Amino acid sequence: MATPDARPDAAPEAAPVGHPRRLVGLMVAAAAVTLPGLVLRLGGLHPAHWIGVLVYGVAIVGAAFILAWGAETLQLDVSRGLALAVLALIAVLPEYVVDFTFAAKAGGNTEKYAPLALANMTGSNRLLIGVGWAAVVLIAAWRLTRIGRREGYEGPIDTEVHLDRSHSIEIAFLAIATLYSLTLPLKHNLTLFDAGVLILLFVLYGIRISQSPAEEPHLVGPARLLGQLSNGRRRTVVVLMLAFSAVVILLCAAPFAESLVGAGEEFGVSTFLLVQWLAPLASEAPELLVACLFAWRLNTNGGLGTLVSSKVNQWTLLVGSLPIVFVVFGGAARGLPLDGLQREELFLTAAQSAFAVTVLANRSISVREALALFGLFASQFVLGAVLPDHLRAWERIGVGIVYLVLAAAVLIRDRRRVPVLLRDGLRTPADQLAHDPGTAAAPASPA
Repeated sequence: MATPDARPDAAPEAAPVGHPRRLVGLMVAAAAVTLPGLVLRLGGLHPAHWIGVLVYGVAIVGAAFILAWGAETLQLDVSRGLALAVLALIAVLPEYVVDFTFAAKAGGNTEKYAPLALANMTGSNRLLIGVGWAAVVLIAAWRLTRIGRREGYEGPIDTEVHLDRSHSIEIAFLAIATLYSLTLPLKHNLTLFDAGVLILLFVLYGIRISQSPAEEPHLVGPARLLGQLSNGRRRTVVVLMLAFSAVVILLCAAPFAESLVGAGEEFGVSTFLLVQWLAPLASEAPELLVACLFAWRLNTNGGLGTLVSSKVNQWTLLVGSLPIVFVVFGGAARGLPLDGLQREELFLTAAQSAFAVTVLANRSISVREALALFGLFASQFVLGAVLPDHLRAWERIGVGIVYLVLAAAVLIRDRRRVPVLLRDGLRTPADQLAHDPGTAAAPASPA
């Protein structure tokens, strides 16, 4: 669709960045900062909690950069959609480790640990959208505006983040998972049936996304250097990078979360709040860093696409796996129990997801919509911290209702786009989607 707004799509990063030795140095430095965390973990050492937070946190950050470079290079050998799905799967490994740890412990002590598994899951999901999605749009908008003014654009600049047509697949599956998730707050247990439905959705999503054709990506920095290697050597290096980063994340995420909890207990801070908000800051760090790097390079399609893929991953495979882990480690066969607080948290998280999906129905997010996502997240976070206990349930329900009302309004506005989005996401051949990227989901023709 034509627009009067200018958009300086050619960013300075279009050219090779940095000397090869400097780029190799960056990769070596990223690997080096992971070593103290690996030494502590593999050596069975138990440092002071604040030291654990620092060492394990830095290790995860280093692994996140290695992950970003490897995942970008991976696009040379597999479809972009599958590359982003693999990136999303590896990036949420910290979340899986933390959640599975609490779910397994809940099998032996349901009352203490079951709420923590769900607290971490709901907190990380809301952080992913409220901070992650919004950050990609705002970073890219700032960069586009700065570059545009430097290049002499005097009029308004198009700062919307647009997803290619191929991302209809992620959005369609996220929409289906979100619709199902709205039923979870009505239950008293997260059951094995729920696990079956959500994991089946993830499997179908994986099959669908794997059908996307490979494309020649635009690589910069260390990823560009890796892309210049011969096919065999490049593939070996990328596999080693992804495997190394995954190992670091798997080993360091759980002790980092435990160190956060331990440090908080020393200061008398609520364990529930730490698990819900501080632990996800550790476990979500890799994917948020990856997405923000993409946004900074104006690869907004990759940045936002990574987070949307991560949301599908978390809202299907992660949530679906929790009751299975719970039952395997001794929990009741009826599934992971949900008390009143957890049902309210699930309702709020599902409502936020509903609003986010409707915003993406046209495969784009504006700065105003990004600010709405962040503003609602921040307001709920602040209100939850300052309101007395007897009002917090009403606050969670109230903000959830606001999300749903806004979702309904956006859905009505873009109602003609939804059938197109679902058709593209579920039925249109993946190679056709890739060859016709588009800039926004076209509305259906009026009858």
